[in-house]
Amino acid sequence: MNKQSYSFQREVQTYLHAEVVVIGGGPAGTAAAISAARCGKQVVVLEKSAQLGGMGTLANVSVFMPIGNVTGIYREIIAEMLAEYLPPDHDQSIAPQYSPFLMRQYMNEKMKKEQVQVFYHSEFVGTVREGDRIRAVIVSTREGLKAFEGERFIDCTGDARVAIEAGVPYHSGREEDGLTQPMTLMFTMQNTGRPVTPILPEGCCEYKDVADLPQGRRLYWEQNDDGTLLVNMSRVKANGAKIEDVNYAETEALRQVFSIAYYLQKTGFETYALSHVAPQTGARETNQIEGIYTLTEQDVISGTRFPDLVAQTNYEIDIHSPDGARTTDERKISGYDIPYRCMLPEKPDNLLVAGRPVSATHVAMSSMRMQATCYALGQAAGAAAAISLDEAATLRDIPIGKLHGELERQGVRFKR
Repeated sequence: MNKQSYSFQREVQTYLHAEVVVIGGGPAGTAAAISAARCGKQVVVLEKSAQLGGMGTLANVSVFMPIGNVTGIYREIIAEMLAEYLPPDHDQSIAPQYSPFLMRQYMNEKMKKEQVQVFYHSEFVGTVREGDRIRAVIVSTREGLKAFEGERFIDCTGDARVAIEAGVPYHSGREEDGLTQPMTLMFTMQNTGRPVTPILPEGCCEYKDVADLPQGRRLYWEQNDDGTLLVNMSRVKANGAKIEDVNYAETEALRQVFSIAYYLQKTGFETYALSHVAPQTGARETNQIEGIYTLTEQDVISGTRFPDLVAQTNYEIDIHSPDGARTTDERKISGYDIPYRCMLPEKPDNLLVAGRPVSATHVAMSSMRMQATCYALGQAAGAAAAISLDEAATLRDIPIGKLHGELERQGVRFKR
C-alpha cells in the first residue's frame, strides 16, 4: 500500500555564507543583486536554469512593455544594451524588442562587473528557519543538496517558492475561483526572403481564420531591420505553479506553436520560417504572498500614491482570460505607486519577496507583472536588504527615507 507522505531528513553541507542571498535570477533577482552589491554587500544569486533574465530569456518574452517610468537599473539596461531606444526623460514610455541571446550574455557580464556571484543549475528546495528568521536555504545543485546561509534573503523565484516554504500565507489567481491567467509559449519566425513550405506536424491542428486562434487575435511584433517576427499567440489554461498544469501546458503550447506558425505562413507570412521556440512556456500569474499591504484594483484604477513607494507604472490592466476564453480584459490607467509593504511578509523578519508574486490582487497583479516593474521592485528589495544590515534592523523597520535616498543614489527617479 502506498504511503501518503514521507519524512525526508538528512544532513546538508553548507556551501557558502553571504550577506544577501537572492533566489531567482529573473528581472527582480538580477536587479536585487546589483542593488545590494552597490551598497557594498556580499551577494549571491541562486538560479535554477543556465541563464539569467527570467521570462525575458527562458520564455523568449523579449519585449519590454511600456511602463511609464524608465528609471533605475531598467534604464541602465536600455542605455547599455538598447541605446537607440533610450528616452530623454524618465517618464517617456518605450516598448523595445531585444535579443534574448544577447540579454543572456549581457547579464552574465553585468554580474561580473557588479561582483555578484551567480550559481547556475541551483534550484531552491527548502528553508531552514530558526524562530522568526531564515538561517539558510537548501538548494539542489550538480553536487547534490547544499545549504546557502545568509543574513537577508530575497525571494525572486516568480512563484514565491521561498516564502511559501517558510510559512508565508499566499493565494493564487482570482478571488472567486483561484484561476490564473493562461500560459503562453513564445516563438520567433524569420523572413527568408523566399516562399517556404508550410509544415503541420502530427497532432497539430489547422486554424482556418482568426476566430479559431487560441487568443482569437493576431499578436506579434515585427522587427523590420532583420525580418524577425516575435509571436505571442498561444494560450493554455493552466497555473504555472502546479505540476499537472505545467505538464499539460508544455505539450499543448508547443502543439499550438506549430499550428499558429502554419496559419501565419498561409496568411501573409509566406516567406517566414519558424526559427526559435522558447525553452519553456511562460507564466503570467501563479502565486501572490499575503503581505503587510495588498495592492488592489482600486489602487491601480485610482492612481493611489504611497509614502513608502518603491516602484511606479502606468501599464494597463491586462488580464488574459483565466477561463481559457479568447478574450482579454484591457483597461487603460493613469499610473500608480507600488508600496514597499507589498514585498514584506509578516514573518520571517529577514525575507523580502520581489517581482511578480508580491502582495497584490488578481487584477492589480495583471498590471504590475511587467519585466520593467519587476526590475524596479528588485532594485528596491536589494537596497532595503543592505540598509537593514547597516541599521541592524528588521526589513520591516528600515527608514523609508534612507531607502528612497539610496534608490536616488542608484539613479531611480519617481514621478511626483
